[in-house]
Amino acid sequence: MNREILKIDHLTVRFGGLVAVNDVGFSIFKDEIVSLIGPNGAGKTTTFNAITGFVKRASGSIDFEGEELKSSKPHEVAERGIVRTFQITSLFPNLSALANIRTGHHLQERETLLDAIFNTKRRQRMEKITLAKAHEILGFTSLGDKGEVSGGNLPYGEQRLLEIGIALAANPRLLLLDEPSAGLNDTETQRMKELIKKIRDQGITILLVEQNANMALELADYAYVMETGTIVLKGPSSELKKDEKVIKAYLGGLV
Repeated sequence: MNREILKIDHLTVRFGGLVAVNDVGFSIFKDEIVSLIGPNGAGKTTTFNAITGFVKRASGSIDFEGEELKSSKPHEVAERGIVRTFQITSLFPNLSALANIRTGHHLQERETLLDAIFNTKRRQRMEKITLAKAHEILGFTSLGDKGEVSGGNLPYGEQRLLEIGIALAANPRLLLLDEPSAGLNDTETQRMKELIKKIRDQGITILLVEQNANMALELADYAYVMETGTIVLKGPSSELKKDEKVIKAYLGGLV
């Protein structure tokens, strides 16, 4: 059995008097794809934000690879190996796709001031490595021929792929994807699903938040259904796809 990579226990997040996430707990095991599904306002993205340090939790623990994250800031969480994307595309529109990918490498680079000033051999070697890695990621995300195109000039579907490429450049061990199919047409959604599967096949564990429940359950090994800040259903995706409540509420079917 794969080892537990993330464990959340009794997670609660409040915004003033509003309880956005209420006593949530779940685990993710290495090499899994786990999905959080549910309606808008269910607390899915807030759970993401709590894991990655973008919001403070009122209570509860978050353990990553056996060590509690405590009150880590977003960049500290990313340095630990947890990297996320956002519902709204977040890239540098005026930079080329290749340069966008390279921005994701900054967490891996350990350049000193002397390296930068004197352009040392160490810095030159690092530049070659990061450039080669950026080209590799562009190819992996099916953007190999778009390296010199500005991020803002890419079609929307390719912007979403580029955003994931930026996240991959940070070398995550756990990748959190927030609504990766949002705004995509059927062809683009299929391309996104194929990329997510490829990422998992590279040994990167994935936590996926999706409004597209069909896509989420198709991709995931295990899934949790959130409503009003709590987990109301959980189980292997193959079982949840047959659950009457899930079919009626999220899969657009009648039983």
